[in-house]
Amino acid sequence: MKKTMATIAALMMAASGFAQLTGSEVMKKVYELPTGTDQQGQLTMTLVHKSGEKRVRSLQQFSKKTGMEEKKVMFFLAPADVRGTSFMNWSYSDGRDDDQWIYLPALKRSKRLSSDSKSDAFMGSDFTYDDLGERHPSKDQHTLLREERVGQTMCYVIQSKPVNPKDTYSKTISWVVKDVYVGLKKEFYDQDGRLLKVLSVKKYDKIDGYWTILETEMHNVQKQHKTEMKFEHVQYDQGIPDSKFTERGMTI
Repeated sequence: MKKTMATIAALMMAASGFAQLTGSEVMKKVYELPTGTDQQGQLTMTLVHKSGEKRVRSLQQFSKKTGMEEKKVMFFLAPADVRGTSFMNWSYSDGRDDDQWIYLPALKRSKRLSSDSKSDAFMGSDFTYDDLGERHPSKDQHTLLREERVGQTMCYVIQSKPVNPKDTYSKTISWVVKDVYVGLKKEFYDQDGRLLKVLSVKKYDKIDGYWTILETEMHNVQKQHKTEMKFEHVQYDQGIPDSKFTERGMTI
């Protein structure tokens, strides 16, 4: 009887998928989620002050995979005080640190960001420069904490602690949609172990066969400030030229 019950329990765990994946395996699936050879679309960034005051910025974003590299460039189109500014990120599938550049039209040149700058706020938003990269799973130690629902969606809950103790965050906790492997929510903790920010995915959908995050909100709970991002007019596999992802290509 005991053996039968043990067998039934094992089958139930296998059926739920809980016994099949580790935290590292879940985060690897998130990292490897298919995104096509290239992607482009329009971004609307809304900065929301704790008083409720809003500032809206319009951007155009392009990304492309070339071998072991994933390249992304973002161009600010409006308002006038940020128009012409651009940001470029190169991520590497072998786990190397991202390379990042920012182009400032007032200086008429691009600047490569140092590793010390990557924890800085991106253009007054609640995202750091580091948040905008594609973090490789090998940079963290991942633990599957549990499974739970976010609304009606069943998720894996993964704790990730950085291998490098000098990292921007002491840990993050991610809620990942089961069987889809889209991150639905993420908590960021500061170096004192206090909750700093919460990233919430408000909308995601399949476009051209690829799961795509369309609306997010990053809430800095310590500053009571929010950044809302909306991604629209998304297109995949359009043959974006490599020249778009160079320092020379960072000018509009």
